[in-house]
Amino acid sequence: MDSAFDDLLAANARYAESFTLAGFDGVAHAGVAVVTCMDSRIDPLGMLGLAPGDAKIFRNPGGRVTDAALEALVLGVHLLGVDRVLVVPHTRCAMASSTEAELRNRVAAASGQDASWTRWSVVPDQVAALRDDVARVRSHPLVPDRVAVGGFLYDVDTGRLTQLV
Repeated sequence: MDSAFDDLLAANARYAESFTLAGFDGVAHAGVAVVTCMDSRIDPLGMLGLAPGDAKIFRNPGGRVTDAALEALVLGVHLLGVDRVLVVPHTRCAMASSTEAELRNRVAAASGQDASWTRWSVVPDQVAALRDDVARVRSHPLVPDRVAVGGFLYDVDTGRLTQLV
């Protein structure tokens, strides 16, 4: 086995000693789904005052409503108790402050390999992208009107959410 994971496995063993979610049904008990960025400065449950079991979380670079995010939201709405959806990009996001060329160059420099063939979903205008993403969820034929969908910006320096859509 790879020792690179020893610290994480030890932490998991401590976590499992007081594990309380055994037998949990997998439903979002607060009825919430969150689409947000993969940025490690974001604690999706903590920022909303929620706990494990309360929400479905979908994360990707930039916090965009991708096809995979829509798939997760439709499943959440119809099978997992979701009736509120928050789309949450954040301040100081690399996907919103870099061009595709800049990301290619940075990845190429870090990897030592040609990255000219890669495609990155940069976000030149976060507010416009957020409006588009919220509209995409609201207009999906399998997301009923009874589901509340909102667009928010998370400030990584204050921990505050601001509703923009």
